[in-house]
Amino acid sequence: MKRPVACALAFATTLSALPARAEPPLSDPFFGRDKAYHFGLSTALAAGGYGLASLGIEGRANRVAMGFTVAVGAGYAKEVFDAMGYGTPSWKDFVWDIIGSTVGVGIAVTIDSVWSAPPRRPFAPQR
Repeated sequence: MKRPVACALAFATTLSALPARAEPPLSDPFFGRDKAYHFGLSTALAAGGYGLASLGIEGRANRVAMGFTVAVGAGYAKEVFDAMGYGTPSWKDFVWDIIGSTVGVGIAVTIDSVWSAPPRRPFAPQR
């Protein structure tokens, strides 16, 4: 029990030692480079979360929820971290996290639908 507590304290101490950003950026464009990073990482996390969930979770809706939760949860955690003074929080970043999560889950569901589709039987005339 002592080891997890020590790890958590070490992590918290490391976070408190990081410098806060001195000046907020002058502009936060909706189509900036960092938004592409948010979109791409959220897409990958959502698709990966769906894929990992497919190994042990039955039901496509449950896997969608898992993939979406993983990606949006990571984006939310990043914005909370920024709001604590270690960056610049942006609702636009979070919007791109949600868009990327939606696209990632959509890609994963499409692949899953094609991959797990029942084989088509050729037409057989009735006798």
